[in-house]
Amino acid sequence: MYEFNGKKYPCCTSLTMGIIGGKWKTVILYYLMEDTLRYNELRKKMKGVTERTLSLQLKKLEEDGLINRKVYASKPPLRVEYSLTDFGKTTIPLIKAIAEWGDSVVERGV
Repeated sequence: MYEFNGKKYPCCTSLTMGIIGGKWKTVILYYLMEDTLRYNELRKKMKGVTERTLSLQLKKLEEDGLINRKVYASKPPLRVEYSLTDFGKTTIPLIKAIAEWGDSVVERGV
């Protein structure tokens, strides 16, 4: 049995999928691999995601320690930027492998 952030998982793969699984988490991590992005920049890249879903997924990734949320409140309007934490950067090889596998599936026409 594996435990992470108070949740129990039956195996290491279920723990991994519990942290990065779902429709949007890997997409967020993919876009943050190369650059720090503002909320609206992420939203523009992620066509089809609702504001509520994006907000919830960002919050969950932040709670799990994968992304940083930095708020610049010095002058209106409020500016919020997201970036990978050092822990989040450990997912880069995994996210790249998932992306490469997806590309190969498309190339094969499966």
